[in-house]
Amino acid sequence: METNKFVSITIKALVNASTEKAWECWTEPKHIIKWNAASDDWHTPRATNDLRLGGKFTSRMEAKDGSMGFDFEGVYENVVPNKRLTYAMADGRKVDVTFTPKGNAVEVVETFDAEQSNPIEMQRDGWQAILDNFKKYTES
Repeated sequence: METNKFVSITIKALVNASTEKAWECWTEPKHIIKWNAASDDWHTPRATNDLRLGGKFTSRMEAKDGSMGFDFEGVYENVVPNKRLTYAMADGRKVDVTFTPKGNAVEVVETFDAEQSNPIEMQRDGWQAILDNFKKYTES
């Protein structure tokens, strides 16, 4: 039996928007490029998203000063519109994102497998910062 060699991290945000609006902002490249950064000195100049089972997404994340950048990508393993996305990253790590209505808001919960090269706290803080940017953008 194969065991998961990764530690899972869960982050969440309560977004004051409809589930449909949150889903659209999460999945459409024209929105992704507006919120997908952990800090003000980073940005996502381009993104693609083939939102279906087996579909691939990519986001190019770069420091605004051009000093570094990387491609973030994955392949969808489950897509339930306005409810849930699961995907596998290129290195095999898994991510699960759920959208749960809470009154006039939606709770977005993201659980991801940690990578091995950076401290867990740093990864949690970085992913949470991106999720917080998503919340801010979606509510604006």
